[in-house]
Amino acid sequence: MSVEHYEVVVIGGGMVGTALARALGRQGRRVALVEAHAPRPWRGDEPYDLRVSAINRASQRLFEQLDAWRAMLERRVSPYRRMHVWDAGGTGAITFDAAEIGEPDLGHIIENRVIQEALGDALEGVTEYCPAALESMTVDAARVRLMLADGRELSAALVVGADGARSRVRSLAGIEREERPYGQKAIVATLMTERPHQATAWQRFLATGPVALLPLADGSSSLVWSADSEVADRLMALSDDDFRLELGRATALRLGCVARIGPRAAFPLVGSRVRPYVRPRIALVGDAAHTIHPLAGQGVNLGFMDVAVLAERLADTRRDIGSLRVLRAYERARRAENEGAMRVMEGFKQIFGSRLPGLGWLRGQGLALAGGLPPLKRRLAARALLGGGPPSRADRV
Repeated sequence: MSVEHYEVVVIGGGMVGTALARALGRQGRRVALVEAHAPRPWRGDEPYDLRVSAINRASQRLFEQLDAWRAMLERRVSPYRRMHVWDAGGTGAITFDAAEIGEPDLGHIIENRVIQEALGDALEGVTEYCPAALESMTVDAARVRLMLADGRELSAALVVGADGARSRVRSLAGIEREERPYGQKAIVATLMTERPHQATAWQRFLATGPVALLPLADGSSSLVWSADSEVADRLMALSDDDFRLELGRATALRLGCVARIGPRAAFPLVGSRVRPYVRPRIALVGDAAHTIHPLAGQGVNLGFMDVAVLAERLADTRRDIGSLRVLRAYERARRAENEGAMRVMEGFKQIFGSRLPGLGWLRGQGLALAGGLPPLKRRLAARALLGGGPPSRADRV
């Protein structure tokens, strides 16, 4: 069987992998995208999907640069203008408003499948292998040779693992992964509340984990309830009626009673990071390189910034794109941002999940202080909107 040759092979055709393949294809490179499972097509008459992402402005700009944003808007996106955060263990609360920072919104809630399908529309210069799975990988001085499970063979100057937390590319490359189980599960569902969500993302910190209601364009909300595993298991075992009552208590009926709720799903929460992100002719992006707690919804945005920076480094270099020098420049640009985000999210989890006496009062004072200092509040809102900001063009190869 003949070997198909490419400049870049991306393993993993989820949101991050498809974004990278699209970016590199638009650079005029010959790219292959390998994905094990065909995505489920989006249909406009279907209910909202359980899996959604809070997309910040940096990711939106990447989608615009890739000419995919309009396709998302033509399907459905849900902008939100405010974010209200409050603590169940105290009196502290803070509200961020897009108007305070001169922006039309603080971000968009978008179904993962909408993002995936829009990015996958008309991939230029990209050959798709789906369904297909990576079986083995051999790296030599000039290229990587890949064997797929169905016997087809590919080769590339660079292989990028965008194949999730259990990355096959990472495993075959011998890159170590450090896991930090959070002892929690995230429960997701779509629901309708008695009162309108007011284009506001609502998040309440409970001792057992944060509960968030994310506004959707049709007036419903997407639930992300991160709870200690035993609590989550108990909640998942409840009937819909009993679960609605528990959720109403958890949100202090801020939007009234939960009028109806769709199917629920739960998945365990694990933080992880790898060292290194790169080897000669190998790079990892997105969940293959790092996962964080979802309480601020930044995980996929960090992955999209990996894409933006790696694509930029490859576009700018005149060197061999698989050389370690080129790939280390990508790693230097992203590791600090990603690990910083992990530490911040874990810090929030520990502070708001602690039952130490007096800490509730301190949390309340901290939220009140931040809310009462307009410059600090604007800075926090801008940080939430922009994430890590647009990729830097410093540190060029």
